Amino acid sequence: MTPPAVSTIAANYVAQINMLPMLNGANFKMWKENVEIVLGCMDLDNALRTEKPTSTQENPNTDKIEKWERSNRMCLMIMKCFVPEAFRGSIVETTDAKLFLKELEQYLARNEKAEIGQTLSKLINMRYKGKGNIREYIMEMSNLAGKLKALKLELPSELLMYLVIIHLPAQYSQFVVNNVQGPLRSS
Repeated sequence: MTPPAVSTIAANYVAQINMLPMLNGANFKMWKENVEIVLGCMDLDNALRTEKPTSTQENPNTDKIEKWERSNRMCLMIMKCFVPEAFRGSIVETTDAKLFLKELEQYLARNEKAEIGQTLSKLINMRYKGKGNIREYIMEMSNLAGKLKALKLELPSELLMYLVIIHLPAQYSQFVVNNVQGPLRSS
């Protein structure tokens, strides 16, 4: 059996790399898993799995060090291709692939907390202004609750109902009284 041509191997690598999704902040877990799978299939994940080998006078480890350094360099290049510049500019510049991944994860975790705070604030402060369809107001509040759920902060449906009805204008007072007092009496 003849070995595959270099161009076939390169085409296979390019196809695998092109399957990686672009990191968008909300898909980090899936992105990281895909990166690890692709780098593993390409046998380039050594730098993510092991610490850099050291050399001593009696054991120079030159082959291991060269393989690790190549793995580290390739991991960084491939990961950076699928990380937007805005994210890369916000984390500490590093030449270590494992550290780059860790810094990226910490940065996105901080961003996620900020996004939770902003979305929760929007939800709590949202008011129906009396213009337009009340259904759109309710749907917008439900969408904000859905965003919070995607960010791993799930609000009880009863709380969402109260947030919707307590911010309705006076013309809906009968609706508010009937819906707020009803659930409270049954508890």
